[in-house]
Amino acid sequence: MKKRKKRIDLIIELIRNQCIGSQEELAAALAKKGHPVTQATLSRDLKMLRTTKVPTDRGTYMYVLPDSDSLKDKIINTGKAPTHANYQSGFISIRFSGNIAVIKTRNGYASGLAYDIDMSMNPDILGTIPGSDTIFAVLREGMTRQEAISLFSNILSVDPQDLTL
Repeated sequence: MKKRKKRIDLIIELIRNQCIGSQEELAAALAKKGHPVTQATLSRDLKMLRTTKVPTDRGTYMYVLPDSDSLKDKIINTGKAPTHANYQSGFISIRFSGNIAVIKTRNGYASGLAYDIDMSMNPDILGTIPGSDTIFAVLREGMTRQEAISLFSNILSVDPQDLTL
């Protein structure tokens, strides 16, 4: 059991700190660190961790962990990305129009973030509509922008200052 815990911790560390795009790549990284693993075991571990494969801006895929925001983006380092972007969650920016929040995400992340917003079951959010890289969230009437910023910073695990426009 101790061995499994160490392996799981190492998988989490590798996914958070590297761009891992396949089980083969992850298995090789684990073996290099002294934890050889079969594909079946690795597949079970990834399922248990609820990892997801998401597209990158370079046309490849990478594993991400749910509710994690610690990945230093190894893929996009163009200098053009906003400093407040949260690459692990996919969040880029938020703007408001009346009682609608328009949330911009990296391509392919909107659906997952909209699901997280909906699953928060917050009565101040009436619902979401995700696209590929944009989410429309309808807020209750009368909600202030400051209240919305506080709400979304908690749900999206983003510093409230990064939501202020």
